[in-house]
Amino acid sequence: MSHAAVAGPVPAAAPAPARSFWAWARPLAGLAVLAALVWSVGTGPFLAGLRLIDAPALAAALGIGAVTTLCCAWRWSLVAGGLGVRLPLRSAVAHCYRAVFLNSTLPGGVLGDVHRAVRHGRDAGDVARGVRAVVWERTAGQVVQLVIAVAVLAALPSPVRPYLPAVAAGLAAVALTLAVAARAVPRSGASRWARAARTAVGDVRAGLLARRTWLGVVTASAVVVAGHLATFVVAARTAGADAPLSRLVPLTLLALLAMGLPTNVGGFGPREGVAAWAFAAAGLSAAQGVATGTVYGALVLVASLPGAAVLLVRRRRRPAPEPGDCR
Repeated sequence: MSHAAVAGPVPAAAPAPARSFWAWARPLAGLAVLAALVWSVGTGPFLAGLRLIDAPALAAALGIGAVTTLCCAWRWSLVAGGLGVRLPLRSAVAHCYRAVFLNSTLPGGVLGDVHRAVRHGRDAGDVARGVRAVVWERTAGQVVQLVIAVAVLAALPSPVRPYLPAVAAGLAAVALTLAVAARAVPRSGASRWARAARTAVGDVRAGLLARRTWLGVVTASAVVVAGHLATFVVAARTAGADAPLSRLVPLTLLALLAMGLPTNVGGFGPREGVAAWAFAAAGLSAAQGVATGTVYGALVLVASLPGAAVLLVRRRRRPAPEPGDCR
């Protein structure tokens, strides 16, 4: 637990022009992808995907979303507890629902996670550690998703299967480099780099690799990936894709990986672009890939609607400021 108690340095703020540039560049990149898709396949696949959504698909999305949100909250609670910031599961579920809703409706796809990180940090009295807990639990989820993706894409036919050996070798090299770097972290030293490195290593050991957390983190992350894949398959079937699962799952997994790019507009952009390319490369059609991505985005938005309810409830419960209060 001593590692979790190490206070991390406050990162230096990026220059205002750089922040402003990236704040605009990320959603503009997503808009550029959407514009290219509209130019290539027209608006028909987007509109057709929305028209095809039915009640069973919405019910499936809500049910799967409840399971994945609960698992995300459990993972976050485990990591936060390992870092020494208490987070009850019930509170984590509410925060995660709200974050998913904000991620689905605001540009970038990460603002909801930023909000829950800062909010939990303030509630716990340690914003830095609260932010690190979200960063590490999201990182753990991405790592598990990447491992599952490599395994599935290597086992099933996909457009990227020939490149998987090189990708796996690269990932193994990165993992080995990080492990060696972690062992080489100096145990003392007052430099910003040394303190940041010690904090990162301590966080990983206490929040991710501790005996009482690592199995839960891996299990929760695997269920989340399975839930996202299941929602994508529901979206593909709803959009009219009748390919067998052995052919469909790798394509939806590629689109799911694209969602990790923080260059989207309300969740739309890279997901539809990669889905269009993957479906076309697999012998289906780019239009069907776009329709599938569109249906998935709509289903995720519906599944996140409990987060809107959390926002409304919290807003109503917030006390009104006293006269003269400058909050």
